[in-house]
Amino acid sequence: MTDSAMKWINSFLAKLQHERNYSPHTLKNYSRDLKSLVAYCVQQEIEQWLDVDEQHIRLLISKRHRQGLGGTSLQRMLSTFRSFFKFLLIENQIKSNPAANIQAPKSARKLPSTLDVDSVVRLIEIKGDEVETVRDRAMLELFYSSGLRLSELSSLNLENGKNILSGMIRVRGKGDKERDLPVGEKAGLAIKAWLLRRAELANKNEQALFVGKQGKRIHNSVIQKRLKHWAQKQGIDVNVFPHLLRHSFASHMLESSGDLRAVQELLGHADISTTQIYTHLDFQHLAKVYDAAHPRAKLNKK
Repeated sequence: MTDSAMKWINSFLAKLQHERNYSPHTLKNYSRDLKSLVAYCVQQEIEQWLDVDEQHIRLLISKRHRQGLGGTSLQRMLSTFRSFFKFLLIENQIKSNPAANIQAPKSARKLPSTLDVDSVVRLIEIKGDEVETVRDRAMLELFYSSGLRLSELSSLNLENGKNILSGMIRVRGKGDKERDLPVGEKAGLAIKAWLLRRAELANKNEQALFVGKQGKRIHNSVIQKRLKHWAQKQGIDVNVFPHLLRHSFASHMLESSGDLRAVQELLGHADISTTQIYTHLDFQHLAKVYDAAHPRAKLNKK
């Protein structure tokens, strides 16, 4: 690839970072996928993006599939390509999007892990009045109360904390989209208790709702470590991570309400098919209840 062609990748990534506020993790994935595309173009002696056609993209995806890349990763790669070529199309560098009509092979969808209600309650009802414990209790309650993603919780500001006391919270999710979420009473009380103690940790002008020992916005990795710390201390013998609480929130909401659309809105899923995975999870729960309770569910063992 020519230097001028390579510059468009840097421009694209810069746009995602500064205008769309993409996370470092997402930018890293985009960069890796585009490096794979560049390597393929070099191999095929393609110098300009204008010369990349649909067949080139199909061959690259097929090659990566043969190398063992799964359906989910291939779908992400194609999504990167579509976004990049759409950007080039807008910039008048190409005439059509060569990745627009290509579908990745589907892979079996894994059901997300969840905690049962009793385990969640045991996890989040941590004891102690140390300032970090008060903070952690507020974070855990909010994770489960509103089904937040890790990045959504860590990016909350002090003004969000004040709104929480009214029973609502506005979060900024994927694609910089905002949504309003209800906050449960217990989570609200935990946030209120944290706000009364927050000044013990926070720097004077820090606007983040949750802060670490340095007085600045708490880092995602710190939240993950604290969650694992409390899981171990509370006797939860599974791998506990922030998204597990989100999965548990979704599963428990769907199990109780049966309202898929409402759960979709709460989770901030753009596509309801993403939310539908929890219907399979809910069925598994129902099947276990049926097998355990129905007198004719199984053959009698002699």
